[in-house]
Amino acid sequence: GVIEGPQNVTVLKGSQARFNCTVSQGWQLIMWALNGMVVLSIRPTEPIITNDRFTSKRYDQGGNFTSEMIIHNVQPSDSGHITCSLQNSLLHGSAFLTVQVMGELFIPNDNLVVVENEPCRVTCRALNWPVLPDIFWELGALVSHSSYYFAPEPSDLQSAVSILDLIPQGNGTLTCVATLKSLQASKSATVNLTVMRPHRDAGGGRSSYPVFLPGLGFSLPTWAKAALGLSGALLLTLTCALTIRCCCRCCSCGCCCRCCCCCCRRKRGDFFVHLDVYVLLKTDSLPPKSCESSDPGQRSSSCAPPQQEADQCLPRPANHPQASFNLASPKEFRNTTLV
Repeated sequence: GVIEGPQNVTVLKGSQARFNCTVSQGWQLIMWALNGMVVLSIRPTEPIITNDRFTSKRYDQGGNFTSEMIIHNVQPSDSGHITCSLQNSLLHGSAFLTVQVMGELFIPNDNLVVVENEPCRVTCRALNWPVLPDIFWELGALVSHSSYYFAPEPSDLQSAVSILDLIPQGNGTLTCVATLKSLQASKSATVNLTVMRPHRDAGGGRSSYPVFLPGLGFSLPTWAKAALGLSGALLLTLTCALTIRCCCRCCSCGCCCRCCCCCCRRKRGDFFVHLDVYVLLKTDSLPPKSCESSDPGQRSSSCAPPQQEADQCLPRPANHPQASFNLASPKEFRNTTLV
């Protein structure tokens, strides 16, 4: 009969699984079954192989016979009960096969550019692991301090993340290693670490650090940063100029830009409130004219208010009351509103 049956085995997907079954002398046929189906038969002279994934070895130990079944390229579908039995015997031995799968392990950036003696953080992610692995880091670069922690993803029970905090001092590599304790199997991901010295200004102090673009994998030089700043200033100036130009052109009265504010306010009904300001600005911009003339006609024409020019810039509605102004001096003005 069966003296010693197989033992439970846990293996990694794609590897081999081995089971031993020891029987007493006088046996005629040993049968190996996986989940109730015979996959391998052993006769005293030779094995009967029906599937190349299932092979056997044989050993003689002190008059007893040991048959070893080997399952090649184990798949998750192979998980289940393994039995060893003899023909014409009710005795048998059984075990359980467990197949584990290693998920993905990666570091988001293959190349990291950091500043010397400045704290930085590196993230390693483990995705789609049926059994979460243990994760640790191997440092192939000079650092003054390092620490890491491991945490499962709250939204995914088969994923986890490990975060490494360090202060780099030299170039090298950082390796994230995930291991399965039950199998002594591991998987790793490595990232290249490039350490840049901090920039120094003319006085010996630190200047701004280089701008690092993770998508491009390099930092911008000083001339590029200066060009970006100059381009921004020119863009702002152009925007302001276009805004002023558009504001001046949007006035439909056809007057000068200085009158646009008055025109807009007049259209809102504030004509009499702001008309005095317009007249004051208009008279201040004109050179002073002399009222000393021997000809009364000339004196009256030269000292009269620039009614025509005001009418051109600010046409008055016909239904508004008329306002008169005394502009004998550019610095003296008054309001007169007819009720």
